[in-house]
Amino acid sequence: MERGFDQPGPANTERALEALIEGIERHGVRQVVVASTWGDTGLAAARLLRDRQVDLVVVTHNAGFKEPGRVELSPEMRTTIEALGARVHTGTMPFRNIGTAIREKQSYCQQDLVANTLRLFGQGIKVCVEIVLMAADAGLISPDDVLAVAGTGRGADTVALMAPQSSNKLFDLKVREILAKPLAW
Repeated sequence: MERGFDQPGPANTERALEALIEGIERHGVRQVVVASTWGDTGLAAARLLRDRQVDLVVVTHNAGFKEPGRVELSPEMRTTIEALGARVHTGTMPFRNIGTAIREKQSYCQQDLVANTLRLFGQGIKVCVEIVLMAADAGLISPDDVLAVAGTGRGADTVALMAPQSSNKLFDLKVREILAKPLAW
């Protein structure tokens, strides 16, 4: 791991995006997936990558995540990010789908086991895996290596190099390298 941040959170966004650029240059990766609920991190990544030959996918929470029928990312922010050449994807989150409804009735579901196991490495690693699955499911990335950027709460604090897969092939996805993540979470 290249960078370890003392604490998780948005204060690490700038340094996480620096790690992303270093990862692009070192690994020659041409596709990036960034988690962004409200759009701040997605916009920062879109601005940073607009003059590079990199395909950027910004992944948001699914509609209804917090409030029925609502996506936290505003239409204006989506338009701004897309104007910079990025694609924005709002889709079902693999670790928060029908299993969440089952958990509410049964107190447990299998997706919780996977999500909580990934959280052993930090919330950002769990989100990196999840957004890569989502982008692959939507056909927005190729099977070539991808750099994923996510965080703990708002902002970015985690960057990981991955060999992507779609969610039905979860256990074939590979986390090749963790470029940045919080040391404590």
